[in-house]
Amino acid sequence: MEGTSKLDPIDFAILEALQKNARLSNKELAAEVGLAQSSCLARVTRLREAGVLKSFHAEVDPRAVGIGLQAMIAVRLRQHSREMVEEFRHHALSLPQVLAVYHVAGANDFLVHVAVRDADHLRDLGMDAFTTRPEVAHLETSLIFEYVRSPGLPLYGPKGAEQRAAPSAGPVKRSRKRSRAAAR
Repeated sequence: MEGTSKLDPIDFAILEALQKNARLSNKELAAEVGLAQSSCLARVTRLREAGVLKSFHAEVDPRAVGIGLQAMIAVRLRQHSREMVEEFRHHALSLPQVLAVYHVAGANDFLVHVAVRDADHLRDLGMDAFTTRPEVAHLETSLIFEYVRSPGLPLYGPKGAEQRAAPSAGPVKRSRKRSRAAAR
């Protein structure tokens, strides 16, 4: 599935609901987006097979697993060859302390988000895992005082087509109004 050309409003509603809560059962998801359970399951399967839904994650409290400090390490490479960029990215992603690697434009080449036990662990990581690399010319570390992430990506439809009227608009739902007599 390239881009958003094959995604319709129901697909966007499914993606939005799963970004908010990936633990929704198929029954709950189907009710949320107004589909039959079998149709909902088929759509989720299609979204997974097409690579639109890449994975599902559990959010873990960092302190509960011994992480006392997070930081962004700005890395400047000595040279800018494709080989060096790929080698550094591969190396950084192989480190268990690395949460994310961003290849960026500007004075630095990478921003590396790391999670460590404490300041000593951060210092050792920088000295042992980064400054010893032949492609690394410079490091600059910024401590993260607070880390809060958005529950998901913004969902943009095809150019020229509005998928949602406003950021506060909810998922697509089919009306199931009951008559007053049936409600009694």
